[in-house]
Amino acid sequence: MRLPPLLAVLTAALLVSVLCGTGLGAAGVTWAETLRFLRAGLTGGTISPGEVSAYTIVWELRFPRALLAAVVGAGLSAVGVAVQAMVRNALADPFVLGISSGAAIGANAVLLFGALASLGVWALSGAAFVSALAAMVLVYLAARTPQGLTPLRLVLTGSAMYYGFSAVTTLMIFTAERGEAARSAMMWLLGSLGGATWASLPVAAAVVLAGIGALLWSARSLNALAMGDETAAALGVDPDRMRRGLFVLAAAVTGAVVAVSGAIGFVGLMVPHVTRMLVGADHRRVLAVAPLLGAVLLVWVDIASRLVLAPVELPVGVLTALIGVPCFVLLMRRRRYSFGGA
Repeated sequence: MRLPPLLAVLTAALLVSVLCGTGLGAAGVTWAETLRFLRAGLTGGTISPGEVSAYTIVWELRFPRALLAAVVGAGLSAVGVAVQAMVRNALADPFVLGISSGAAIGANAVLLFGALASLGVWALSGAAFVSALAAMVLVYLAARTPQGLTPLRLVLTGSAMYYGFSAVTTLMIFTAERGEAARSAMMWLLGSLGGATWASLPVAAAVVLAGIGALLWSARSLNALAMGDETAAALGVDPDRMRRGLFVLAAAVTGAVVAVSGAIGFVGLMVPHVTRMLVGADHRRVLAVAPLLGAVLLVWVDIASRLVLAPVELPVGVLTALIGVPCFVLLMRRRRYSFGGA
């Protein structure tokens, strides 16, 4: 597909999706009220005392949540593109490096045992991000060889660490007292945007935007790396140095995203493949489209998670898996699609 019209359509779809994510919910707020509250929040307008409750729902709960869903979807999709090129594996996603399961240890320490309670609202995201970076260091040290980071060792090490970190997380939940804390931990492990606030949005958005910008800047090098180390070296790209940089970038963006949303799977796996079907395998085009497509997808999945069993909220990761599995099977049935290969 031609890139400019597709980008224009996806940008418009994202704006409409965020508006729908703000207006739709279990609480009855009309579209006229939603637009008026958004205008008041953006311009500093006034509302009547009787509208404070509805205004809080729209401006303090739904709007930052819709924006965070777009940020998380964009970040996971961009990192999924980078990781698949880095390890040259069509099944790779942002969580194959073990970063998400590492973040879960810090998050569960807060949810189950009250660790870092002195940090207040920053305790959960801060602990998840720090433990994600610690997991990154462990994976890097375990996968590194004198010859550098090879794709196979990186995938195997990340997968092994994933199971190890998951075992620690399961043990933490098993030994903790049952009740709301364990339920919150399970909700976080399955992915949820229910904790979205204006305070958590700027940091995640800044990290994701910086990561996408860096990946777009390196798109030509990603094209070379995806064709193999020998080809990349012949084209003037240092594969080992490039892979180290991508590893750090992917870990930072994944850690920032997981810290505010939990482990939302399948977005970083599916969106890159769907994008390649639309615009081809050139990373300059893929990285321009994938973040927008992932943002639109996750906003609507979050809307569904709030409405399907309202007022009960479903974990976002459950719905992404329910959508992703049949989509992945359909992709496999398409003979003309080679999952990024030749």
